[in-house]
Amino acid sequence: MPALCRDCLTEFETGARCPACRSPRVIAHPELFDLSIAHMDCDAFYASVEKRDNPELADKPVIIGGGRRGVVSTACYVARIRGVRSAMPMFKALQLCPDAVIVKPRMEAYVEASRAIRQMMEELTPSIEPLSLDEAFIDLTGTARLHGHPPAVMLARLVKRMREELRLTGSIGLSHNKFLAKIASDLDKPRGFSVIGQAETQSFLRPKSVRMIWGVGSATQDALERSGIRTFDDLLRWELDDLTHRFGSMGHRLWHLARGQDQRRVSANSPMKSISNETTFHEDTSDPDLLDGHLWRMCEKVSDRAKAKGLAGRVVTLKLKKSNFTLLTKRTSLTDPTQIADRIYRTARRLFDQVGDQGPYRLLGVGVSDLSTAQDADVSGDLLDPQGTKRAQAERATDAIREKFGPDAILKGRALR
Repeated sequence: MPALCRDCLTEFETGARCPACRSPRVIAHPELFDLSIAHMDCDAFYASVEKRDNPELADKPVIIGGGRRGVVSTACYVARIRGVRSAMPMFKALQLCPDAVIVKPRMEAYVEASRAIRQMMEELTPSIEPLSLDEAFIDLTGTARLHGHPPAVMLARLVKRMREELRLTGSIGLSHNKFLAKIASDLDKPRGFSVIGQAETQSFLRPKSVRMIWGVGSATQDALERSGIRTFDDLLRWELDDLTHRFGSMGHRLWHLARGQDQRRVSANSPMKSISNETTFHEDTSDPDLLDGHLWRMCEKVSDRAKAKGLAGRVVTLKLKKSNFTLLTKRTSLTDPTQIADRIYRTARRLFDQVGDQGPYRLLGVGVSDLSTAQDADVSGDLLDPQGTKRAQAERATDAIREKFGPDAILKGRALR
């Protein structure tokens, strides 16, 4: 059986230890040197960068987040053993791990580390699909002749370089499609390397829970369980038409994934799907002026990002989280896409008014989706708001002044609330 030493990269026939360096860090699989679709996921990325840059944190439980009122962005494995998880309220994380060191996110440091990893990936193949700063799909199909080694060896070399040059670790999932590669990368973290071959796909999936499917959240999982679907084996008993009738396009996707089928390509230029901004308050609030000020500032940030990327969104979404962590989401579609802060704000404000007085709130967010290019933006404007075109023109003029004299050259009164 083909085998690979993850420490010295020696290729050999299967054995418990590497014949060259005697390392036990060996990966062996019948299809090891035939598979080429991978998912690389850094191990507790933000926390690992903090521990790398501050050796005093090395053996301590570290939580990345924004104070006691926020949520956990990520946590190191020491904290995870105590039950701390991403997106967990900070107060709950501190109940589970009271001796944790809380570190505010340093996005510039994480972006710099991510760029260094991306550069290493690009030396292997241009077919890279980033999912976030710390994970990406990699397609190494057809690169064996270029590198003189099969994809598995080059992937092991990638994480070895990350460890030696950047002092960061990652886990590799290798398979024959994106769906299974993503699953594989979670099987043996941290510093894992897992393989799911074509021959074992069905036997591997059948007993697994459907919650393993990326994108199946709690609501979808509840709907599946009400239909008697808890495992992939349960899904296999359904006909395609019945699943599609019951769950729409998700049912069609589930039918194929239950059989380990995923035709999606690794796309190096995967389009952005949404632009959003949100904030968690230090104290729950129902103050209308404070909420309105935050709403305007977030709409400005969403607008600025859309303008910077030359994009516009047709769907505006408002997100509110109540003090009991109940999440309220409302969205509406515009007649044409927009990137104008004033229009995004007025639309989000109408959505907020529709929610009514359900505060206090601990989180507020706004975003635009159904994105298109800026040339399609604000063509017809809001027919119910004849002054909207004039305000949009004023906003464009304001943008020009800010670009020349700085972001604080002109401020709206509501931004000071």
